[in-house]
Amino acid sequence: MRYDPKNIELKWQKRWLKEKTYEPDFRRARRPAKSEARSPCFAVGASHGRPFYNLMMFPYPSAEGLHIGGMRTFTGVDIYGRMKRMQGYDVFEPIGLDGFGIHSENFAIKIGKHPTEHAKDSEENFYRQLSAMGNGFAWEERLETYDPDYYKWTQWIFGQMFKRGLAYRKKSPVNWCPSCKTVLADEQVINGECERCSTKVVKKDLEQWFFKITAYAERLLKNLEKIDWSERIKVAQRNWIGKSEGGLIIFPIVIASGAKQSRRDRHGLRPRDDKSIEVFTTRPDTLFGATYMVLGPEHPLIQNLESRIQNLEEVRRYVRTATRKTEEERIAEGREKTGVELKGVKAINPANKEEIPVWVADYVLGHVGTGAIMAVPAHDERDFEFAKKFKLLVRDVIEPVLTQSTEPGKIVDGLPFDHRDTIIAIVQHWSEEKYIGLKWKQVAWGTFITGGIEKWRTAEEAARAEIREETGFSHPRLIEDFGMMHAKFYHVPKKVNRFAHARVLHFKLEDGKQEEITEEERGRHDILWLTKQELKKFLTPDSHQRVLELLSGHEVYTGEGILRNSGSFNGIDSEKAKWAITTAVGGKREIHYRLRDWLISRQRYWGPPIPIIYCRRCWEILNPKPEIRNKSKSQNSKLRYGIDYATFDGEEFMIHVVPEKDLPVKLPYIKNFRPTGTDKSPLTTSEKFYKVRCPKCKSWAYRETDVSDTFLDSAWYYLRYPSTHSARSGQVPWDPEITKKWLPVDTYIGGAEHAVLHLLYSRFLAMAFHDWGLVHFDEPFTTFRAHGLITSGGAKMSKSRGNIVSPDPYIRAFGADAIRLYLAFLAPFTEGGDFRDEGIRGLTRFLNRVWKLTRSVILRAKPEGSPEILRSAQNDIMRVTHRAIKKVTDDVAVLQYNTAISALMVLLNAFERDPQAVAKQEIETFLKLLAPFAPHITEELWRELGNKASIHRSPWPKADPYYLKAGRQTLIIQVNGKVRDRIEVEAEMDEAKVKEMVLAREKVRKWVGSKPMRKFIYVPGRIVNIVI
Repeated sequence: MRYDPKNIELKWQKRWLKEKTYEPDFRRARRPAKSEARSPCFAVGASHGRPFYNLMMFPYPSAEGLHIGGMRTFTGVDIYGRMKRMQGYDVFEPIGLDGFGIHSENFAIKIGKHPTEHAKDSEENFYRQLSAMGNGFAWEERLETYDPDYYKWTQWIFGQMFKRGLAYRKKSPVNWCPSCKTVLADEQVINGECERCSTKVVKKDLEQWFFKITAYAERLLKNLEKIDWSERIKVAQRNWIGKSEGGLIIFPIVIASGAKQSRRDRHGLRPRDDKSIEVFTTRPDTLFGATYMVLGPEHPLIQNLESRIQNLEEVRRYVRTATRKTEEERIAEGREKTGVELKGVKAINPANKEEIPVWVADYVLGHVGTGAIMAVPAHDERDFEFAKKFKLLVRDVIEPVLTQSTEPGKIVDGLPFDHRDTIIAIVQHWSEEKYIGLKWKQVAWGTFITGGIEKWRTAEEAARAEIREETGFSHPRLIEDFGMMHAKFYHVPKKVNRFAHARVLHFKLEDGKQEEITEEERGRHDILWLTKQELKKFLTPDSHQRVLELLSGHEVYTGEGILRNSGSFNGIDSEKAKWAITTAVGGKREIHYRLRDWLISRQRYWGPPIPIIYCRRCWEILNPKPEIRNKSKSQNSKLRYGIDYATFDGEEFMIHVVPEKDLPVKLPYIKNFRPTGTDKSPLTTSEKFYKVRCPKCKSWAYRETDVSDTFLDSAWYYLRYPSTHSARSGQVPWDPEITKKWLPVDTYIGGAEHAVLHLLYSRFLAMAFHDWGLVHFDEPFTTFRAHGLITSGGAKMSKSRGNIVSPDPYIRAFGADAIRLYLAFLAPFTEGGDFRDEGIRGLTRFLNRVWKLTRSVILRAKPEGSPEILRSAQNDIMRVTHRAIKKVTDDVAVLQYNTAISALMVLLNAFERDPQAVAKQEIETFLKLLAPFAPHITEELWRELGNKASIHRSPWPKADPYYLKAGRQTLIIQVNGKVRDRIEVEAEMDEAKVKEMVLAREKVRKWVGSKPMRKFIYVPGRIVNIVI
């Protein structure tokens, strides 16, 4: 019978579905007892029937269908889940479609179909492709986000967020994609471009709905320490959350008396005092070095002070130009700084009471932090570039402290520091652009000239003396005094930890006149003339590398040190001075986060309508008569904009969430679903949709016409999967009993590209649900592993490159098992690799060999050959088999699929070398190890071997420690071709030692006796034949 993957695979896909091979038992799966420790997600071994939730990234059905990279991801998840199932777990591996969203809507527009019609087509195509892969999906629990039975609960979650104060509406500068014609969350902007279509994003001031994810910033950060996730994902989330501790400092501004102050506006914007600028800085220790202030172009103070700004038109022109630029354009590294001074306006540095100028510049973003900075050009690169261009004061307030971090000279723990006042002298050649470098002979140091300062000498005198003493040059001329620097290091020749307080001086020799130096000095170091480039490689101390930076014109120092030019704080460690200075100027110590609230509303059609209703009548009830409304404001002063009420076209409306009994708010079918390109959703064209009765007063009111971000759909889908067919699925979003047994997810494998999108949002919602008592966990995924990216022709697959590869033709040509094997074999799963179809044929040949060998065992009547030799060969087969069991088990556990397949290839080679020694037991073991990778062919051969139940429900092989002993092998001993004995030896043993042991055996001595030995034939690992 010939191996025919096409018929075999289709047969088993249908049969698995019919027999529900991969359907878990949600109610009867055994929950671990309290005494049982929850084993690590990738550990081997568990109690039989324990729930194991094996999740993959929620796929969205793209226009072209599933591409080969998606198949690799799903296959990788499935391989792991299949092994866990065979290890005794009740594995749940669900599948569904994240079908709402811009991708699907844009493609529907492109092909001229309505999104609802396109959704049906793409669903059918996608599920067909997923079925053909042969994954162990639990098909009965599939779900689609555009199903009203699903998005009913997405809307319910929105309502819960609103009721609990985590959803609000406000006007804010938001990201706008001109191509997708909708707003984007910060997390959906990558390098200034839309993460979906790569169009440059612009800023717009719009009223939008937000989720208060910032309320969970610290917890999201802290919990990263306890979850078993890929480190690159954790690093990405830490950086995105961006915790920083600093001081909130107020800078008074000088304006004429009587200026009006701004009040909290109707949109809830933070109040700004027209007489001060509020700044958050992580370096309050540099406050004395603040020589000017910068406001972002969006800062409200600019508008509030218009009557006081002498060059108002110039400022207005600059603001208009700046706000038209993208953020990336404004903050791009290396871009020339621009700005305009607000003439007539000064700020007062609260530390030294100096008046300093106030500028507007686009390198400061109005929506980041307080939208203003104190500029410290001596200790910030951007501020220095700006100050240099506009000739602003640069005041150095930090003397660097450099701690040697590498050998030689790394600090020795436990030794006290010897403080010493020193000099570092840069000595320049009299006619060339070269400088003296000292190559030390006692230790591998390369330095400038250094030395101590005696009490009776100035730093310059000490430097001249050291130059003369160490080099003999007697005519140095002082060029520049770079000031003080401090260095902590271990002085190897002196054998002490040194804290050197060094004055850095730059000299140029007048001529080459040089006196003789002492023998002692010559014995310490060699004198070299080096260029700046050569010094970069030559200088070993970190402090001397900093001196080279000063020499090269890099004046800005951003590290820590000792304060100078800072009044009473001079001489204090900068880190300690931070909070003392903050307190002294009346500032506050605060923690800020880079994370911003989640922008949840979208001005598109294809998504879940936001379940909010706005009622004018309810507002009027609270304010009954126009003539007394002003008086009534006091009784309504507790109303919060964006939470209790909103404003449209100058009129106030009360905000109500749609009652749960009225959910879902169904997305209506409208013909003109295309985005409007404004801040209005296409749903504004459907009066039948937006005009509705108020749930409170029953008057006519208006629905919210925006839809929610589809990342909300995918932030909770894992909770719904197990409860899809629960008896309570219509009353609750997830069944509490099932959830407690099956959640949190045991293992989740997905893409790193959603580190600060889907994954961060899912964590946020899980924490909120936990706080509300809806779930028993606050982290949704116990273990997360990021898969690698598969490329085509060395580039990421994309429509624009025209290199998207569909798995369909390859499955038709080679079968799903061959493609699965190839995708798992081409590179480490967590690293990714390049797809090249010529590699598939090798895996096809491998499967044909498996088929042929197994069929030969099935058809074989009985093994042929000497029983003794067969026993020895079978012993060898057992050893290589059990080593393969251990190797494959260990490798699959850590997603090293390529090396696991290599071990299977080695095992197959061993079987083929001596097929007569391969028994049914070893073949069955081999098929079990291969089953996660090639589920169809292994199922077919398993059944042909006489097994009734599925191989995928059979127990996973366990390696016998006996056969894992390092290098042990049994040799058959023959005398004149007849078996007389056997012996176990180390595999690495040489022939001489084997011969010695064999000839010492009693049975061998009996048969050999005193007869001369003509030959001693040794076949390592197999046999010894003595010819007498």
